Amino acid sequence: QVQLAESGGGLVQAGGSLRLSCAASGRTFSTYTMGWFRQAPGREREFVAGISWSGGNTYYEDSVKDRFTISRDNAKNTVYLQMNSLKPEDTAVYYCARSMTDVITTQSYQYANWGQGTQVTVSS
Repeated sequence: QVQLAESGGGLVQAGGSLRLSCAASGRTFSTYTMGWFRQAPGREREFVAGISWSGGNTYYEDSVKDRFTISRDNAKNTVYLQMNSLKPEDTAVYYCARSMTDVITTQSYQYANWGQGTQVTVSS
């Protein structure tokens, strides 16, 4: 059973950057498709980005495309989310999770082993 722990959140001004990390325990991390989600106050959890087990395939939600980059280092059991050109509307708690399928899916119910989340706040 994999356990996930996010880190790297914080307070940043609009236009700034942050790099989130999601560290995984367990020897099977490299076999999992992984995803990043976020949840803002009063809103449902939404998909941000996903990456295949090999890192060869990625997929992004439209509003973060060309600003965010998802990557992984299977040797370090870690998946990353590089966030550039941050906007106030990116403010949310960011979560990583493993997909229960072999393909990148945007539906949160198809993910498991959620981390505790890391807060990202972007000031205007």
